[in-house]
Amino acid sequence: MPDVEGFDEFYRGSRQRLLGFVYVLTGNLAEAQDAVQEAYIRAWQRWSTVSGYDDPEAWTRVVASRIAVSRWRSLRSRARAYLRHGAPESVPAPGTDTVEVVAALRRLPEEQRTAIALYYLLGMPVAEVARQTQAPEGTVKARLSRGRAALAGLLAVSDLEEAADA
Repeated sequence: MPDVEGFDEFYRGSRQRLLGFVYVLTGNLAEAQDAVQEAYIRAWQRWSTVSGYDDPEAWTRVVASRIAVSRWRSLRSRARAYLRHGAPESVPAPGTDTVEVVAALRRLPEEQRTAIALYYLLGMPVAEVARQTQAPEGTVKARLSRGRAALAGLLAVSDLEEAADA
């Protein structure tokens, strides 16, 4: 059983110093908060070992600074790639049909929505959808059938509403 109270005390006693340190390194409060949060997660995962160190805060500080530097390097590499290859081409906005389908999908139960997305959008066979969702193939087929029927009803209602508004 992890020493929850010991970790809580460590966290409360060191969080402001650690955040201040990483903020000075990054110059960005959000980046500093993300790096510090990740460092504390790692410290918690290894708390049985880290708590035995002479200075657990020093270990956490090193981890947080490495996380921050790693993110900075990643951003720098991404910026160099943009300079080398140019900015990505703009993607056209989704059409009204796409927006309507997405809105209708949001109204379906999660299981049906997931089955439809895996089957129709990713092109997975029913057996693979069943494996991914940990459901029997018959259940996946039922979800697909019910989802299609519900989508047809939802999209037909939208078309009827548009016709009535016109």
